[in-house]
Amino acid sequence: MSVTRPAGFVASGGAGGIKPEGKLDLALVATADGAAVPAAGVFTTNKAAAAPVQVSRRHLAASGQRAAAVLLTSGNANAATGPAGVAACEALCGEVARLLRPDEGIAAEAVLICQTGLIGFPFPLEVVRPRLPALVAGRGPGREQAELAARAIMTTDTVPKEVAVEGEGWTVGGMAKGAAMLSPRMATMLAVLTTDAVVEPAVLQAALRQAIEPTFNRLSVDGATSTNDTVLVLASGASGRRPSADALAAALTDACGRLARQMAQDAEGGTKVAVVRVEGALDDEEAHRAARKVAESQLVQCSLNGADPYWGRVVSELGAAQVAFELDRVRVAYGGVEVCRAGVAVPHDTEAVAAHLAGREVEITCDLGLGTGRAAVLTTDLSEGYLAENRRTS
Repeated sequence: MSVTRPAGFVASGGAGGIKPEGKLDLALVATADGAAVPAAGVFTTNKAAAAPVQVSRRHLAASGQRAAAVLLTSGNANAATGPAGVAACEALCGEVARLLRPDEGIAAEAVLICQTGLIGFPFPLEVVRPRLPALVAGRGPGREQAELAARAIMTTDTVPKEVAVEGEGWTVGGMAKGAAMLSPRMATMLAVLTTDAVVEPAVLQAALRQAIEPTFNRLSVDGATSTNDTVLVLASGASGRRPSADALAAALTDACGRLARQMAQDAEGGTKVAVVRVEGALDDEEAHRAARKVAESQLVQCSLNGADPYWGRVVSELGAAQVAFELDRVRVAYGGVEVCRAGVAVPHDTEAVAAHLAGREVEITCDLGLGTGRAAVLTTDLSEGYLAENRRTS
């Protein structure tokens, strides 16, 4: 299962009228009893942050990092919509809070919000708000409700993205969406994680930040950082188990890593998933910078699409990455087959390289020969399908 695999959580998905023809576009993930629990979040570094990012940040701060629910909508990003966009988010959160516990009530700050879709279009609050009672009433702990929620947050995604990771008597679950505009630098498009571990908010926040660094922060489909990037995690404590901070971070890292790979596999128009590894850099930060430069190169991505082992493009990007670099120390390999050594071509098994590049999964390894720094970035090829999707508003 997904977000409902950990004990103490429910989910639902439905049609809110944002997308046409009654398509799923509303999702809810909540605690089973509607009570606020420890929560943490990481958000986009884009300075044009969308209204839901602004509101969720504020709600986490006001609540002392506790939340009872996450409302998600798709089809309209509610970004670049001014005060009206923020007001729409606050209204939606307030309505969900009222519906979750109609007798006792909870503060609107206990509800977080994620939105994704088109930028710059007013959010249709009066269309969506009347659909919320059915969404909240339909929540449940089952597999069907979790899948509906995961499907409801899809935009150009073709498949839902879900994960569950088992700890020792406790669990982490999650769902995410994202197929393009993926170059997160602190988050990804949208991801909601849950756990039934017992954990304090500060520990949860630290574990989440640790988890996204080698996963979502090492994914780049097109070098674009969204206005809406959000990763949230809620901890019900329902298992009664308190894992160590390291164990919790490891489970969250595993979950985020699996979701990141699912995003790469479902990238808009993508035909290949590639891991760009850089070794031998002066330090890990320089390795990351060099790997990202190669991974985000349109020329390299086009070569991947054509299954063309044009290593000269890789070396060129390494040299332009603003890191320590000496051409006569560089090595490049495709699928473990070295094609460049000391900055020049070397004899190699061309059939093996061709077979590797013809596959769905590709690995490019670059050794700068200068130190012990290493990093890897996950990317995809650049195809006609990506251009067809993004040459128009989508």
